[in-house]
Amino acid sequence: MVRWAAEYASINKELCEKNAEAEGIRNVSFQKGDACKLDFPDESFDAVTSNYVYHNITGKNKQALLRETLRVLKKGGTFAIHDLMEPSRYGDMEKFVAELKAEGYEDVRLIKTTNGMFMSPGESKLMMLAGSTLLAGRK
Repeated sequence: MVRWAAEYASINKELCEKNAEAEGIRNVSFQKGDACKLDFPDESFDAVTSNYVYHNITGKNKQALLRETLRVLKKGGTFAIHDLMEPSRYGDMEKFVAELKAEGYEDVRLIKTTNGMFMSPGESKLMMLAGSTLLAGRK
């Protein structure tokens, strides 16, 4: 089950397209999809990114969701996935990173984003973003 409450009501394809146009981005398209089963063949993209998506998907293994995202990444492609990666939601992410490295992924790292780099610990608590972490690397 996915939680899409009122705070997401203003986000739509038209708005995304207008924002891309305003920024001069032309090599992008926007599609509605299911993060649990992406409708793309293996190794379709040069880069994959996600920002605060998977914590909204209840009842699913978060590491499996990460694997699904990485499935569509081309060999040599980069990834940056930002979410609330507390162990209670994501399990042992250090072990997950080690597994990715053993599978040949490169420069894989977990970057805590609540230590002042992106937001302070106080801001993260105020915005209910404690546990915010960026998983980044290359396939």
